[in-house]
Amino acid sequence: MAEISRKRRIWGWFFYFWAGQPYFTLLLTFIFSPYIVDLVGKGTTAQAVWGYGLTACGLIVAITAPFLGAIADKASGRKRFIAFFSVFYVLGAWGLWYAAPGHFNIYFVLISFGIGLIAVELMAIFANAMLPTLGPKEELGRISGSAWGFGYAGGVIALILMLAFFAEMKDGKTLLGLAPVFGLDPGQREGTRAVGPFTAIWFVVFIIPFFLWTRDPVRAGAPRVRDAIRTAWPDLRATLAALPSNRGLLMFLIASMLYRDGLNGVFTFGGIYAKGVLGWSVVDVGIFGIIAAVSGAIFAWLGGKADSAFGPKPVIVICLLVLTVIVVATITLSRSSVFGIPVAAGSKLPDYAFFGIGAVIGACAGSLQAASRTMMVYQANPERMTEAFGLYALAGYGTSALAPFAVAVTTQLTGSQQAGIAPLIVLFLLGLAVLLPIRATTRAAGAI
Repeated sequence: MAEISRKRRIWGWFFYFWAGQPYFTLLLTFIFSPYIVDLVGKGTTAQAVWGYGLTACGLIVAITAPFLGAIADKASGRKRFIAFFSVFYVLGAWGLWYAAPGHFNIYFVLISFGIGLIAVELMAIFANAMLPTLGPKEELGRISGSAWGFGYAGGVIALILMLAFFAEMKDGKTLLGLAPVFGLDPGQREGTRAVGPFTAIWFVVFIIPFFLWTRDPVRAGAPRVRDAIRTAWPDLRATLAALPSNRGLLMFLIASMLYRDGLNGVFTFGGIYAKGVLGWSVVDVGIFGIIAAVSGAIFAWLGGKADSAFGPKPVIVICLLVLTVIVVATITLSRSSVFGIPVAAGSKLPDYAFFGIGAVIGACAGSLQAASRTMMVYQANPERMTEAFGLYALAGYGTSALAPFAVAVTTQLTGSQQAGIAPLIVLFLLGLAVLLPIRATTRAAGAI
């Protein structure tokens, strides 16, 4: 078999993010989560229920990710782990088809969504750990940013297809004024519910280049997975015990744990917020998603270039400052006011303002996540990269219960969706405070 070129291996890695992004774009943020409001019937209740469900998913990922990373480093062959969790991704997404209005089981819906979400989050630790194998250190920022941009582009296209041909508006038509394709019944919200099978099929089709073009063979002499499982915990325990001696890595894990939790909160509750506060339809939220994703694709690519030129830390700092301001602005936005300034009844200004907020959120999110991945590569031991990204996943979900839980509790206590998202501001500022003293590179950077 002819050797696959480095360029094709990089593109194969890019396709992992293209294939997996719709779970976040379509299900977690812009199509299915706002639909939960329609199922439950009340914005505050839906926001609370969704928050508690995501809390459970976050705890599961936090507990299992480092352990799985340690296993993969010993047994090698990260692609086979991705193949295994791909099955659960597809099953979880497909199960959302059964969330029919008036005939749904909220526990089945949450479990199906959770299975897929846990799968895609765990797959990411194996995919992210492949980044250092794709190029020299000075190119990693550009490669990481381009991958995020490519993933966002996939999410945009998937979202456009859903809005154009599947998701129905109040009149039963799609954004193009068409009936949902394949004879889907708008009265039973089949066009919107089809987002689950659509996401599953999209993944199955577009993950193929990843498995064909990337190279991650099982290392000669590596133990079998069952043997690696027996020795993974002692190795992981030793790594955790040594973390205090690597202050840069430890502080970055804490910082990213805080600010990524805030970012996840923005995406998780953005659609529900727009639905409950501004009264948007699923299609309105979808358009918001397109704007955010297009902005994210462009700025992830530009952020990757800035990362390669100036390092990941300045990119992260700027994004956190902007996101803090954006959440403050969102809290002051309602149907009757824009940034605290009253507007006339029926004004479209709140809608336009929130579309602008979406563009800024997308721009910051893409750059922030890509730069964070690069900085993690700089901090980690090259020989234990999958384990390191397992810890990175633990950091991402270590307080993942905090943002949904804090938003859920604050929303219930205040009875206000605006006040409910205030905890996200605290998370961004705390993350920034911990990040600032950290040096951008460590000894591991020179070893790549």
